[in-house]
Amino acid sequence: MRIEVIRTGGFAGIERRGEVDTSGRPDEAEWRALALPALRPAAPGGGGGPVRDGFSYRITVDGRTVSCQEPDLSQAQRALVSRILKEGA
Repeated sequence: MRIEVIRTGGFAGIERRGEVDTSGRPDEAEWRALALPALRPAAPGGGGGPVRDGFSYRITVDGRTVSCQEPDLSQAQRALVSRILKEGA
């Protein structure tokens, strides 16, 4: 499974990317459990719209992409974004 996260926006407007290929990794099942729920859109109305200088994210898992932005990320999206940008940089 190939997972990519692209974060844009923020105060400086700098793009940041992270990517992990889970094929053959011993923690592949753990990545799958994080990635698949993150492809579902967050419930609408969670945060009341975009935040000034907030981040926007594009999450792609094996060619399937979902876009989301602060503060309206689901818990699954937050967990995946955090891990990918930490480990997949």
